[in-house]
Amino acid sequence: MAVSHLECKECKATYPLEALYVCERCFGPLEAAYRHGEEKGDVGELRRRIQGGPQNIWRYADFLPLQGGPPGPSGRLASRVGLPAGCTPLVRADRLAERLGLREVWVKNDAANPTHSFKDRVVSVAATRARELGYEVLACASTGNLANSVAAHGAALGLDSCVLIPADLEEQKVLATGIYGTRLVAVEGTYDDVNRLCTELCAEREWAFVNVNLRPYYAEGSKTLAFEIAEQLGWELPDRCVVPVASGSLFIKVAKGFDEWRELGLLEGELPRMNGAQAEGCAPVADAFAAGHDVCRPVKPDTIAKSLAIGNPADGPYALDLARRTGGSVDAVDDQEIREGIALLAQTTGIFTETAGGVTTAVLRKLAERGDIGRDERVVLVITGEGLKTLDAVRGTFETCSIAPTVAAFDAALGAGVGA
Repeated sequence: MAVSHLECKECKATYPLEALYVCERCFGPLEAAYRHGEEKGDVGELRRRIQGGPQNIWRYADFLPLQGGPPGPSGRLASRVGLPAGCTPLVRADRLAERLGLREVWVKNDAANPTHSFKDRVVSVAATRARELGYEVLACASTGNLANSVAAHGAALGLDSCVLIPADLEEQKVLATGIYGTRLVAVEGTYDDVNRLCTELCAEREWAFVNVNLRPYYAEGSKTLAFEIAEQLGWELPDRCVVPVASGSLFIKVAKGFDEWRELGLLEGELPRMNGAQAEGCAPVADAFAAGHDVCRPVKPDTIAKSLAIGNPADGPYALDLARRTGGSVDAVDDQEIREGIALLAQTTGIFTETAGGVTTAVLRKLAERGDIGRDERVVLVITGEGLKTLDAVRGTFETCSIAPTVAAFDAALGAGVGA
């Protein structure tokens, strides 16, 4: 495959491979479109080419929107510069499955990326395309994880960066952004206010706003999650994926990745049931799904899951269509369920996730309790970020036992039978 042009998702108008993101005719979103090359039909050779690639997302360079050549690097060359992301663990979670009464659950732990979130995938692609287009400054609107990633990638590539965040962002994410030397701007307002400001700035400055004017390229990085899951499952599709929903882009791009490989013959079977996960304090997609609507009504976020706190999700309608088309759903859980989800994942798998992962895990539990998941299903739970980024969410959820430095004090506090 090779990227050929940008195409409007609504009216199918085509555009050149430039820093464009909205259709001039109908104002629909643009996305990368590809043409099939000689690899179609030669499944064995294509699999060997993938398996012979680098141990990061650039093993899938043939399926990403890069052109290569001057002034920037090709996908294969990009594997040796910057902060290559991907090839994160897919962990079989038998204890979690047993706790939920399920047969087979896998956890895709994208906290193992360079800045500890899946955003490294999308930023790697966007930053590489920015260099190809000749940009010298990376920028973004972010709820935290993207800010971390843009700042780090800018530092690694020697590019200036500027990140805009809501002023009430978690301290851990602010600290993990500023340390890279970026220009860090805290905006008084919600993420939607920040994103609106970035859209205005995009028209004023010759910067690569990764999730605005480079969004068609940036979003494609999420497909690599699907590619890795399928490859790690032995070139097989899961039956169901549970994925967090903020803007909705990750949710639909994971499905797109599976679809592209099905079209090429790399995978066989039906598209997995796609289940989206949101926090009740910011659940425009889940609310629309429950009400049977095709569009999302904007909301004002109020949740501990700040990385999912997008009240006006750009890809909400497409997420709704995908969930319904695959026999999935979009569900929401409250803040207490989010905290319980974080603990459940940690105590059954040893994986400490941020609040977004607590949302996803809690929704998986809700699906299991509701009987939505069949006994024979293979389920993949997508975890997008590291728990050390949202420590306040687990503060006060457990007790520490303080004792004098004696065996008697230990036995009195914990009992002699602990661990016996």
